[in-house]
Amino acid sequence: RTSRPTKVRGKLEKQSIDAACPDEVSLLIKFFISKQEVWIMSEATRIPELFGSLVFNERTMEQYVPQSAMDVWRGCLKSGQPLPLSAANEIADAMKTWALEHGATHFTHWFQPLSGVTAEKHDSFINNAGGGRVMMDFSGKELVRGEPDASSFPNGGLRATFEARGYSAWDPTAFAFIKDGSLCIPTVFCSYSGDALDKKTPLLRSIAAVDRAAVRVLKLFGDDAEKVTPQIGAEQEYFLIDRELYLKRMDLRLCGRALFGAKPPKGQELDDHYFGAFRPRVAAYMKELDEELWKLGVLSKTKHNEVAPGQHEMAPIYTDANTASDQNQLVMETMKKVAERHNLVCLLHEKPFKGVNGSGKHNNWSMATDKGINLLSPGETPYENAQFLLFLCAVIQAVDDYQDLLRISVATASTPYDDSLFPITACGFSSLSCSALHRIKPYNSVSLSFSSHSTN
Repeated sequence: RTSRPTKVRGKLEKQSIDAACPDEVSLLIKFFISKQEVWIMSEATRIPELFGSLVFNERTMEQYVPQSAMDVWRGCLKSGQPLPLSAANEIADAMKTWALEHGATHFTHWFQPLSGVTAEKHDSFINNAGGGRVMMDFSGKELVRGEPDASSFPNGGLRATFEARGYSAWDPTAFAFIKDGSLCIPTVFCSYSGDALDKKTPLLRSIAAVDRAAVRVLKLFGDDAEKVTPQIGAEQEYFLIDRELYLKRMDLRLCGRALFGAKPPKGQELDDHYFGAFRPRVAAYMKELDEELWKLGVLSKTKHNEVAPGQHEMAPIYTDANTASDQNQLVMETMKKVAERHNLVCLLHEKPFKGVNGSGKHNNWSMATDKGINLLSPGETPYENAQFLLFLCAVIQAVDDYQDLLRISVATASTPYDDSLFPITACGFSSLSCSALHRIKPYNSVSLSFSSHSTN
């Protein structure tokens, strides 16, 4: 009572306890200190162990896949050659073993059709073993290719529904993961003739095109880099509203945005919500969201309140464009699922409410060599700056020359509506999120502002 224990780096100092407290109380407090230290140590080890725990990443593959198959897989990634069926069978069997250990009973070829959301068709691992018994089976053929039909997805007039068989093919550069009790295998989706029917196929083709062009330019500077990969850090803004209030608004339920209503007496004029302290309910949501994303290997790094009331943001650490695109789809899906557990609704519409900021998605984009060199990082010498300036000018000119194609690629059905409600271009760029289409961020990347539902 007379002397409170002091704190040293967040921990109670044991000597002050001995001096100030009776023996029984001292022992009790020391017990809680030991528990606190155990808790601190467990957090230091728990999160690294949690991260990627639901992803069949390279570290996990090394534990389950035979070394010979791993060598073949790595060689195929480097050369671009097809994966032999024997290696595919070994990888598929390892995937199945790992997935069953983590409670998965089904697998699905997870792809991104032109509908704006991801698509899945789930098949169980069971196979007929005869005698009224089943066995758990997953072959390399099932891993590498699927025939989901999927005849009713948008296709831009490439095919008629009655002849519209579609094929999915495993993307070996993207790791499989477990979601809702199923092993999800990232795939491309194309027609029999090879026409792209999804968003991943054009993305992979563009990544390959950037790689070829950038390596060719680097050789002119005497750089022996063998590969250049686009890198993206896609910030995700969103609104959280109470579920009970959401259910009372038919416009929010059907359109994801408000179609009517009066402007509130207080909006974002004082900027007091921006970077403000989290409400307990929102903080609990963000904590669970981080942990769910970490399980899926998403490098969720930053969270904060955004400008508009009820608006927030999650920003990950950048990664390669293919992985970042897949993960952003998972981020949006996970945000909605976690919100339901907290009796909230997550709105991802670009402009859900008139009179306050909308939700943009800043794509912090850059290019990196296989040696880890950022091509949009200024050099320390005039010679190194020449390379930086060349790539910078090439990016700016490319955005200017192909702006129509860029705008078409990010347009969604929800963006090009009445300009009086949302001052955007007809094809869906958010002027509220980024005043200029291209700019240089302080950490040496180009920031493109795309609509909230499209990253490709």
